Amino acid sequence: MTRPASQHRLSLATSLLALAMLPMAQAAMAKARNYQLDPVHTRIAFQVSHAGFSRPVGSFSGTSGTLQFDEADWSGAKLDVRIPLRTLDLGDANWQQKILDRTFFDADKHPEARFVSTKVEPTGAKTANVTGDFTLRGVTHPVTLQVTLNALARHPLTFRKTAGFSATGTLSRKQFGMDAWKSVVGDEVTLIIETEATRDNDADEGAGDADQK
Repeated sequence: MTRPASQHRLSLATSLLALAMLPMAQAAMAKARNYQLDPVHTRIAFQVSHAGFSRPVGSFSGTSGTLQFDEADWSGAKLDVRIPLRTLDLGDANWQQKILDRTFFDADKHPEARFVSTKVEPTGAKTANVTGDFTLRGVTHPVTLQVTLNALARHPLTFRKTAGFSATGTLSRKQFGMDAWKSVVGDEVTLIIETEATRDNDADEGAGDADQK
């Protein structure tokens, strides 16, 4: 049975519209790029009260992970980070070993911590709240980080597309099974994060990145 001419024209118009929109849809999907965290330029630091006298700073290095990110649409960002606990630096070998034993991090049994994002809520042009599942000592709880994008551009030395972020957050150590020495070590832990991530593959860069070179 032959279709009426009006239906044929409608079908043709719909097909042409779909074809016209395909490049735009593909471009939108292509904006989210894959990055690798740079372990040399990533530092995870924390502060916790020492009997109320001070808030010493400890830090971890060698952090690795992946980031899927589109500067124009933070809501689709995905982050997966692994922190090797034995890179802990407290400025004193004996104190570090105590914090790494079963009293606190239990690093022999649980050698790494992990953060996997579950929700990203933009709060400004270059800021967002990033909530994720944080696993420490085999215990997982949600943690929210306040994240700022410092720069997204070609690095002046490596010429690789690089994203740089600063982030802060807090967590309760007792939620992760670290409730010893309550009179000496505070419960609230402040997180301070500085990180850089580099583009996985620059070969697929197009002219749209020219303004960021």
